[in-house]
Amino acid sequence: MSAEPLELSGRRALVTGASRGIGRGIALELAAAGADVAVNYRRGEEAAEAVVAAIVAGGRRAVALQASVGELDELDGLAARAGEELGPIDLLVLSAGIASRGDDIASTDPAELQRVVATHALGAHRLTQLLLPGMRKAPRGDVIAISSSELTAMRARGAPYNMAKAALEAMILTLAHEEAGNGIHANIVAPGLVVTDMGSKLVKAKLGLDDISELDGDQPFGRLCRPEDIGRTVRFLASPATTMVTGQRLVVDGGTDASPTG
Repeated sequence: MSAEPLELSGRRALVTGASRGIGRGIALELAAAGADVAVNYRRGEEAAEAVVAAIVAGGRRAVALQASVGELDELDGLAARAGEELGPIDLLVLSAGIASRGDDIASTDPAELQRVVATHALGAHRLTQLLLPGMRKAPRGDVIAISSSELTAMRARGAPYNMAKAALEAMILTLAHEEAGNGIHANIVAPGLVVTDMGSKLVKAKLGLDDISELDGDQPFGRLCRPEDIGRTVRFLASPATTMVTGQRLVVDGGTDASPTG
């Protein structure tokens, strides 16, 4: 099969939270497919510049842009700078996220809920809002949100995170209905446990394991998901292969939920 249906030549992407982890994997994969990429980061300028250097070395344009997605007053500048550096953004990947204490509904502090929702949902909404006018003028636009397979079960003691990601998913599914007539696709990627710094901290806290790779042998396909697995999924959803795909939620967890022991 030809690789052409998965090429992204001529596309200009903004990936939030792209200096490390899942966001980094997405940014590198989109660039490998031919897109120019704005690498957003909150902290870790050196890591963001390393991602930019890798993209430029591969022959694509890239720029590192600092802004906290949870701070709404920083997003107008982020959207404007991305457009100035690369041209109108037609591919937005909402990958920035923060962890939350595992509180239940009864004990969740409203301030903690506001903090988590601000990054996962309110900031995502504002950035999407800012970029929609330009996307409507493009041959194709894509807004892809990185959510979590945790929402499939809505497990106890995850109230702030579950509520924030649910709001993000609701925005994307609503957007899919509202913007299809303007050539804009809106989809969700819901990863399971991924080998990242955040994933390692979660495993350490919950299971007491120092090395997340110790869980590889328990997975249906013999290993945990890597950031590049999520990146390839995002590439697919943004590619010409998905001309008729919008409003979808794609779980990428290596079959964990489908496994009898998952």
